Amino acid sequence: MAVFVALGAFLMTLAGGWVAQRITDRRHLVLGLAGGLMLGVVGLDLLPEAIEAAGEPVFGVPAALLLFVGGFLVAHLVERLLAVRQVAHGAAGRRGERVPQVGLTAAAAMVGHSLMDGVALGAAFQVSGSMGVAVALAVISHDFADGFNTYTLTSLYGNARRKALLMLFAAAVAPVVGAATTLLFTLPEELLGGYLGFFGGALLYLAAAEILPEAHHTHPARSTLLCTIGGVGFIWLVVGIAE
Repeated sequence: MAVFVALGAFLMTLAGGWVAQRITDRRHLVLGLAGGLMLGVVGLDLLPEAIEAAGEPVFGVPAALLLFVGGFLVAHLVERLLAVRQVAHGAAGRRGERVPQVGLTAAAAMVGHSLMDGVALGAAFQVSGSMGVAVALAVISHDFADGFNTYTLTSLYGNARRKALLMLFAAAVAPVVGAATTLLFTLPEELLGGYLGFFGGALLYLAAAEILPEAHHTHPARSTLLCTIGGVGFIWLVVGIAE
């Protein structure tokens, strides 16, 4: 049942990527929406789940929040190291030039997130059918945002359309693979919570330091801001329906 439901997530991910690549003449609106979706996923979905699942606090701080900060710092460090490497090889002579590897790394993180979505879906059906349905609604709904963000992140950093489509397809297949693996094993809840916290920190860095500044830099329009707010509101709606 979980694998069958994951096929819905597969289709929704592809739909999100299709929308992202079709709206090329309104790039600032696409980026504003993507930033809002990412912010909403982190603050309203990933962090609450991570804090609940990650176990006991570490020196007075929830383990998920420590990993969240760690994910933010690692994302920043990886981007800086890749940028320095590009400059050293003469491939990024202009200040602020996008580094394609950053986009691929971010998209790979989205694929990993989608894989864990599938694992969470399968684990929920192991508990009960009603819990499985609730998690399925959340996964299928926000996988549209995952597909949207995966394609946007890959292409934003100057990667070819072929690579963006490849990462999109990988993100679409990942929930199906994740759900199928739960037929073989059960993922410990604390491990899942720690992963969600770490990934949330990395995703927030990309949204706050890369996606949203890019969206508002060339087109500081009210419509871009509304798209960002709308993205957050959409995730809030999805979380509320799932609950």
